Amino acid sequence: MTKITEDAIEQTTLEWLENLGYEIVYGPDIAFDGQAPERDATANYTDVVLIGRLRSALERINPALPVDAIDEAVRKITRPESPSLIENNRTFQKMLTDGVDISWMGADGEKHDKAWLVDRINPNNNDWLAVNQFTVVENKRERRPDVVLFVNGLPLAVIELKNAADEKATIRHAYNQLQTYKDQIPSLFTYNELLIISDGMQARAGTLTSGWDRFMPWRTIKGTDLYREPGNEKQSDGVVQPGLETLLKGMLDRDWLLDYCLNFITFEHDGGDTASIAKKAAGYHQYHAVNKAVECTLEATAEAGDRRIGVVWHTQGSGKSLSMTFYAGKIIKDPGMENPTVVILTDRNDLDDQLFGTFSANKDLLRQKPVQAENRANLRELLAVGSGGVVFTTIQKFLPEKKGDTHPELSPRRNIVVIADEAHRSQYDFIDGFARHLHDALPNASFIGFTGTPIESDDRNTPAVFGDYIDKYDILRAVEDGATVPIYYESRLARIELNEAEKPTIDPEFEEITEGEEEESRKQRMRSKWASIEAMVGTEKRISLVAADLVDHFETRQEAMDGKALIVCMSRRICVDMYNAIIKLRPNWHSDDDSKGQIKIVMSGSASDELAWQSHIRTKKAREAMAKRYKDAKDELKLVIVRDMWLTGFDCPSMHTMYLDKPMGGHNLMQAIARVNRVFHDKPGGRVVDYLGLADALKRALSNYTASGGKGKATLDQNEAIAVLLEKYEVVRDMFHGFDYAPIVKAPAAQRMTGIAQAMEFILGLEDGKKRYLQAVTVLSKAFALAVPHEEALAIRDEVGLFQEIRASLVKATVSDSEKSLEEMETAIRQLVSRAVSSTEVVDIFAAAGLDKPDISILSDEFLAEVQQLPQRNLALELLKKLLNDEIKTRMRKNVVQARSFAAMLEEAINKYQNRAIEAAEVIEELIKLAKEMREAQKRGENLGLSDDEIAFYDALEVNDSAVKLLGDDTLKLIAQELVNSVKRSVSVDWTKRENARAQIRVMVKRILRKYGYPPDMQAKATELVLEQATVLCKEWTES
Repeated sequence: MTKITEDAIEQTTLEWLENLGYEIVYGPDIAFDGQAPERDATANYTDVVLIGRLRSALERINPALPVDAIDEAVRKITRPESPSLIENNRTFQKMLTDGVDISWMGADGEKHDKAWLVDRINPNNNDWLAVNQFTVVENKRERRPDVVLFVNGLPLAVIELKNAADEKATIRHAYNQLQTYKDQIPSLFTYNELLIISDGMQARAGTLTSGWDRFMPWRTIKGTDLYREPGNEKQSDGVVQPGLETLLKGMLDRDWLLDYCLNFITFEHDGGDTASIAKKAAGYHQYHAVNKAVECTLEATAEAGDRRIGVVWHTQGSGKSLSMTFYAGKIIKDPGMENPTVVILTDRNDLDDQLFGTFSANKDLLRQKPVQAENRANLRELLAVGSGGVVFTTIQKFLPEKKGDTHPELSPRRNIVVIADEAHRSQYDFIDGFARHLHDALPNASFIGFTGTPIESDDRNTPAVFGDYIDKYDILRAVEDGATVPIYYESRLARIELNEAEKPTIDPEFEEITEGEEEESRKQRMRSKWASIEAMVGTEKRISLVAADLVDHFETRQEAMDGKALIVCMSRRICVDMYNAIIKLRPNWHSDDDSKGQIKIVMSGSASDELAWQSHIRTKKAREAMAKRYKDAKDELKLVIVRDMWLTGFDCPSMHTMYLDKPMGGHNLMQAIARVNRVFHDKPGGRVVDYLGLADALKRALSNYTASGGKGKATLDQNEAIAVLLEKYEVVRDMFHGFDYAPIVKAPAAQRMTGIAQAMEFILGLEDGKKRYLQAVTVLSKAFALAVPHEEALAIRDEVGLFQEIRASLVKATVSDSEKSLEEMETAIRQLVSRAVSSTEVVDIFAAAGLDKPDISILSDEFLAEVQQLPQRNLALELLKKLLNDEIKTRMRKNVVQARSFAAMLEEAINKYQNRAIEAAEVIEELIKLAKEMREAQKRGENLGLSDDEIAFYDALEVNDSAVKLLGDDTLKLIAQELVNSVKRSVSVDWTKRENARAQIRVMVKRILRKYGYPPDMQAKATELVLEQATVLCKEWTES
């Protein structure tokens, strides 16, 4: 049976890329001393651009430019100016999309032009190359990514592969490896557009600034098909196909990759330092939806077009605002649109500000700065232009000066595109709604709607204005892809102890009305009902009850999962009263300073408002600063109270809970609750807590969602989270069958440490126990974070905390140091600390066993004797195995022969134990004997008068018993010393990958062996061992 290896996955990747039209080259072959050299000999592997290919491409794509101009273009491209990688990458992105500005002296003076890096019209005119094992050296570090994709000699993509058949070689390891490459060989990533990680079955793509949680799958090839990865339980729809095949064929097709790099990558910058720059790239749903929308736009704006482009329905949290930006950027650049004017419509000022902020942060994509209409007169001025412009406005600014008047025509042009954010029927009525005024002002404009919620089934106006759906991306797909997390619904109404007469009643008619409703006639009809309900919701008694429950709920949530929460109140008065009630309970959460404090109110207002409200009414700039604080996961601001603000278009990934105490329904409710569905590290889901009885409103909103063809639930019932928690809890409990952990749960620290050591011993004694336990507790911890503070979750809180402590201690005591990075990743899930235990330290199992943590190189007989006497045999075995494994890995970097010998001895002992040939006590004895041998091996070099490098070569020569007898120690020592000196002088970076360089070293080694009379029959084997030893030592030499 053929085994899948990492090399096999690499070769398959190259085959797929070759079928896509890429030339395939082996990295060492194009090295400066390779078979077909393309790299600079003087650069010694520090060069990352294939200059010859770049120059040829520039000449081919820009035939009118003279040699001097091409030289300047090459110089500008290959000499980054900033010490910041992300700044250099951003500069390169502008060169790629906008060309390189160059000047040269012509016969009649200085000339200016642009040099284009790629031929965007004819992809075949570009140079497409995939190189495997491409060596880069920087800062004395040598690294070799698996596959690098070059377009016109520029390394635009890096692919890191792992073996799907190796359970330790995960795509998370591949991600970590890319982060190491970015740190150690940043030059390669100056030109990077895409980072790809895969084990063949799973595949993810991200950018230079993408965290692990933002590396996303690519699940389609043509945009009409859908695939799912083998064994991926999260993905339900689509045909099963290896994720890597789908991603390569769907993303790296030459036409699509060019389009993607030029139109679907952007840099968001909030004006801070370079650390605040985020490089973002489109997901597959955004890429194909935008391209379909562009096609529909060209049809709608043509002479025969009906000016209805359509509606893009992408569920909240899946990047709708960014999709709108990509769409605007692409139609602006499309020559068929003849420099259009783009108008972005919202229905509220705060939404206008939020969306304007997104577009402004991505102005490079738009090739211009967007502008915001200040008033009706300013809007008319901005639209009275001949072409161009990205204009933001609220829809109300299209009202005529006097009610009943017709809005004057502002422009008859057909190349005006109106993008409406969250279109719905109240705004787009052609008879007496805002759509009529829009049409009067811009009679030939075309309309497109972007929405996070579907068009309601009885809404005839929205399709009349915008047309049919262009693309749908529903909740099910978003959660499956990891674009959003699921939302859980919890009603706390029963906890508010009010009699029936005191409880507010919300009927369906009332759901859509809010205190800030713009439609005056409707507001008048509902004013009295609003006032009566607001009075009941805002009673002092009720607010006190809600505040007390909310504080307890939030604090319990925070113990399990760190994050932020939003409190939504019915009126500004209730916002202020709720704030006062909460800080009465938690005075230390309050601060008069806007830059401090754990709770704030964000609301609008004026000087005429009540005095008690004034400290909460801030300027627009102050509210923006508050939003920045709230979005910072590390800032102490955890709770914000709002009435209408931040309920749509506001992104705070670390927000995990929303407390609803305001009547809402329909798309307003769906929009609001989606604030908690953003991905953040390992956040398993968001929570909506209802204090007003909105379950029926949610059901009505969801019925419209499913009727429109959407899949997936808007919210999951809290009981579903409890069911999952109890199931995962039973899995862990069952693992302790036969071991009573109950006495440990609330035991004092000293007793708890001993108990945890015993629990670890028990788990390690189970078949595959450690692996199963680590996985089971990880899943349980996430389930607990979703379920808390339900009574059934709190009832097992201390047990879950104990399970987590045992898990952490197992990791600490048994997982090799080289593997711990995966265990120590950033997380939102918190380690529970039992309320009965004062110590919060993870149990140090050495201390629990009464031992000092040893240094393997100086393992004392006393320490080994103590280990041998430990009553927990399985634990003693794991400790020794971990210590010896870590030391063998360290020695493998220095002395191959010695490390391999010890590794074989360790493996043999463990295999005998696993096959039950020997008992735990016997294997411990063998490992202690091995530890002593390793300790003694450290002294051999000193005893022989050899350095570490020399003893490594000496061991390679000493493998041959006949050589030892014939030559003796003194001669072998001389050979080892000469080998070190000669090899060290002769090796160069990447010599191991160049056969001619290896051949030279091999000849030199053989000459030295012959010189000292090394037995001829063993010279070949000794030579290969010496070469292998030189390979590992070379890394040390080049890095020192």
